[in-house]
Amino acid sequence: MEATGSCISGVEMMEENEEQPDDHQSLEKERGRFRKILLDFTSRARMDEISRLLGTIGRVRSDTLSSDATQSTGSKLALRHRLNQLMTCVDGLDPNTELHQKVVKTLESAFLSCAKRANKPKKNNFRLHMVTWNVATADPPKDVASLLHLNSPKTPDLYVIGLQEVYSAPVRFVSDMMFDDPWSQLFISTLAPRNYVKVSSMRMQGLLLLFFSKREHVPFIRDIQATYTRTGMFGYWGNKGGVSVRLSFYGHMLCFLNCHLAAHMKYANERVDEFEHIVDTQTFDCKKAPKIIDHRLVFWFGDLNFRIQDHGMHFVRSCINNQTYNLLWSHDQLIMLKKKEQLLQEFEEGPLDFQPTYKFDLNSDTYDSSGKKRKPAWTDRILWRLQPKSPPHDEQEENDVKERKQLKEEEEEYPLKVRQDLYTSNMEYSISDHKPVIGIFTLELTKMQQAPLVSLHAEGDWSADIDSMVLYQPLQLFPSSTWDWIGLYKVGFSSVSDYITYTWVKDDEVAFNDEVMQVFISKEEIPVRGGECVLCYYSSNLRCIIGLSEPFKVQESKVAVAEGLFPERINGLDKIAGSEDF
Repeated sequence: MEATGSCISGVEMMEENEEQPDDHQSLEKERGRFRKILLDFTSRARMDEISRLLGTIGRVRSDTLSSDATQSTGSKLALRHRLNQLMTCVDGLDPNTELHQKVVKTLESAFLSCAKRANKPKKNNFRLHMVTWNVATADPPKDVASLLHLNSPKTPDLYVIGLQEVYSAPVRFVSDMMFDDPWSQLFISTLAPRNYVKVSSMRMQGLLLLFFSKREHVPFIRDIQATYTRTGMFGYWGNKGGVSVRLSFYGHMLCFLNCHLAAHMKYANERVDEFEHIVDTQTFDCKKAPKIIDHRLVFWFGDLNFRIQDHGMHFVRSCINNQTYNLLWSHDQLIMLKKKEQLLQEFEEGPLDFQPTYKFDLNSDTYDSSGKKRKPAWTDRILWRLQPKSPPHDEQEENDVKERKQLKEEEEEYPLKVRQDLYTSNMEYSISDHKPVIGIFTLELTKMQQAPLVSLHAEGDWSADIDSMVLYQPLQLFPSSTWDWIGLYKVGFSSVSDYITYTWVKDDEVAFNDEVMQVFISKEEIPVRGGECVLCYYSSNLRCIIGLSEPFKVQESKVAVAEGLFPERINGLDKIAGSEDF
């Protein structure tokens, strides 16, 4: 009733002022603007947004409505009715009154609330499965299903596996540089059939870091770089040190650092020095994150070699037998050093609610029974660090206020959160004197990238009987190169290098129109047996796949079928011919 009264009084004031044409013209102009605002507010997009806030939109038969649906529909009708009343009231509002200002502020607030809700980016959860294991030069086991939780109903989006003390005698190491080492082969052959792709890897003597992703995420993993730092023998030997892989995951900068630090109880401070040296010296060709600590999220893991000091062997083993692990935490060297080392304080770690992972007799679950009788310890760890929201700034950073402001706005618009879902050891494996440690995380983030940089697909029927065409289209600007190429892969390919064949984008390019381009793949390069395949666009500048086609069928070669010229048949004939020569 008060609003109606205000409207009436406003109309009377308008009639009294009709004799003043300038004021009247100004008033009509203001009312026209107000009507436009209200019409915009009641437009379909706005009403859909308001209705979405109140409940599900849609006409439902009255005899099937639940009480909740009835209330929701009633609320929406009431809101529409109130908005219609408000439009009527506008005709009587004097722009010079306090009521006019209040209505304007209320509408602007409503617009802002609806816009924020409508434009708010969706948050996505990604599951990350991490493993660290000092394998003590052992050959890999036959099965790693339990290590990778392959039977879990929740499948990871990413696998990150860090190994230490992979066998690296000179002859083996040289062969491993030319071909995948046995450990890499095992993980690749296990994960590739499940549509995981090895995106990156880094090897430094016994240190090995592997990064796998579900195939669907591959075009959104960009700017991949890997490096290493030696700390053994005063930095000249790679038996100790760190290997890292950094990348952009849907626009968020991530870094994974696998370390093997100095051994023995008395070298705790040296381990911290080695870690700080690795963090300080490793650099990347990336403007936004040139160093490890510049990344939004860092995972630090490996055989960090921190021990349990002060407590005697009897007390430590008693706590392990009674599963009172918390009684040992206060004397864990890493936990102790975190209290006084600023860099360590920035890293988080889950509770050590599993028995120490070192040192065991081989092929058993018995702690060291040799003459040395080394005290059990949590040497194998997984920690993480989210970049602080307000990091300390040096003079150079203080001068770059614009860049820091941009980064802050990016963090607010595209937040990144980490939750650890599991932190445990796996006692099943006994080939090493260490037990593997598993960390499972949920990364909650808002995607900065919604579409790949390039779309591509196979045009027409494909077989080894005719040359085949690939159509591709850049969707966004990116630093293209004459070294870019499109590869043909089997579904379930294991890595970027696991292609059947490829074609250079520039060399064989034919203009199709202004946006879509085509290249050809020769029939001689297409597998005669056919199969399910995908196409990938590889950017040499970004060092990653930036486009991935939908799977498609390559038909079996009719010519090969008619003539019986399948590869296995040809090989068989070659063997027969070879045996007849002798």
